[in-house]
Amino acid sequence: MRGFGRTAVALLCLSALSAAAALSGQESVKDDFGRPFTLPAATPGRIVSMAPNVTEILFALGLGPNLVGVTRFCDFPPEARALPKIGGLVDPNIEIIQSLRPDLVIAFRGNPVRLLDRLSDLNLPVFALDAGGDLDALNKLILRIGLVTRRENEARALAERLQARERVVVSALGDVVKKPRVFVFLYGQGLWTCGGQSYLNDVISRAGAVNIAAAVPKKWALYGRERILSDNPDAVFILAKSEADFAAARAWLAGEGRLGSLAAVAAGHVHFLDEDAASRFGPRLVDVLDRMARSLHPGRFGGRP
Repeated sequence: MRGFGRTAVALLCLSALSAAAALSGQESVKDDFGRPFTLPAATPGRIVSMAPNVTEILFALGLGPNLVGVTRFCDFPPEARALPKIGGLVDPNIEIIQSLRPDLVIAFRGNPVRLLDRLSDLNLPVFALDAGGDLDALNKLILRIGLVTRRENEARALAERLQARERVVVSALGDVVKKPRVFVFLYGQGLWTCGGQSYLNDVISRAGAVNIAAAVPKKWALYGRERILSDNPDAVFILAKSEADFAAARAWLAGEGRLGSLAAVAAGHVHFLDEDAASRFGPRLVDVLDRMARSLHPGRFGGRP
């Protein structure tokens, strides 16, 4: 949302909240893939989540006790690990889902469309959601989930809390002139990073920085070594599963040929970001925003990274 003032952002958020409130009076809506969906009269007692970010949102809305099935990747909050598993994002098991007798199945982009069609053919109530490109879309996603679970009030409250935290960060960085050039590094095979179509690009911008890969017209892309050496970022954020994995990735970066000469590496401006929090389109993205902003501009937050 670069180029918009705080007032404009607030108006957009209020508009989204009002739209969801208006929809709550309807008997049916369309999901993000254009499929008609009949709204339940009350909160579904048995919900299956087909994506980790959906699971996190459902728990945040107080619907943990209503969840009867999640993917094997759903590990946050920790209580989700004990729930029955339906498989993965791309290979969920139809028979298991059916056996759970769900009142609501919430799907997300990445789940195979043919499988969603099959679930619908079995008369299971499936509501499919799509990923958004920025934090404003996250708030809309929360409101949509609140609508189909009849937890509209809880969803509005959650969205408003997240927006309030975002405003604190944005306000602290309101008059920042010097914006560090940042490279976000997903440690693994090669220099994978987020491009201009990723919601992380928006998070970087709101954190008072510039994504050096913003011109890449993709969500994720492999960045060339010569290109990153030429761009020479001021800071690097490594997405890692744990502090130990981060330490290993940082050591690899420092010892991998000329990459160790990058300004960010030489100056010690290499920072940890929780991979799951950053790679899932869920409430913890606001934690990622806060951590990134504090790491880049500690003076704006009392010197605390």
